[in-house]
Amino acid sequence: MRSPAPIRAAFGQALAEAWAGGAGALLPIGFFAGAAMLVPFTVGSEANQLAAIGTGVLWVALALASLVSMERLFQADLEDGTLELWAQEACPLFLIAAAKIFAHWTVSGLPLVLLTPLIGITLQLPADQLLPAMLAYGLGGLAFFFWGGVAGALAASVPRGGLLIALLALPLFVPTAIFGALAAEPGAVGPNILFLAASTLFALAVAPFAASAALRLAVD
Repeated sequence: MRSPAPIRAAFGQALAEAWAGGAGALLPIGFFAGAAMLVPFTVGSEANQLAAIGTGVLWVALALASLVSMERLFQADLEDGTLELWAQEACPLFLIAAAKIFAHWTVSGLPLVLLTPLIGITLQLPADQLLPAMLAYGLGGLAFFFWGGVAGALAASVPRGGLLIALLALPLFVPTAIFGALAAEPGAVGPNILFLAASTLFALAVAPFAASAALRLAVD
């Protein structure tokens, strides 16, 4: 029977690493809030205009914020030899990769979801769209972090690989961003949220295997 201890250890290590970097865990939050809050100063404060572009701005900010700290997700594990030890464990590497990515989302991604109603109010989103938008950003953000984890694994052996991670991850974000933007349209929340959920489930099913394959290549 395979022990879940390596999975718990990877999850706990990822949580500790996220907070050990001082403000590292707050960088995605600051980036997300800053990018969204600058919009009224650049396009004006007219309510209808802000409401029309608000959801799109939030999706772009969420996608970019999810990449801010991906560079350090697996890189330190590769440098100190932890990744090589995990590759030799009986526990599948894809479960360890999934645990690390999920821990990273818990620290850096979940606060973004909780912050969306406040920023949505700032961008003049209708009150009846705030909760559906929060659900949509929660699903979409989880998919963004898992696809970003794949890019982080591919760039784990590349020093200062932030630009490479963005180039690899952003094309993978496109389906989620499209379904997420459609889910935010009034009257289309029901059917489109299902497509968004399917996109997120696909990311959860595929991304850990892709990340583990990339990590094995990095170890070899």
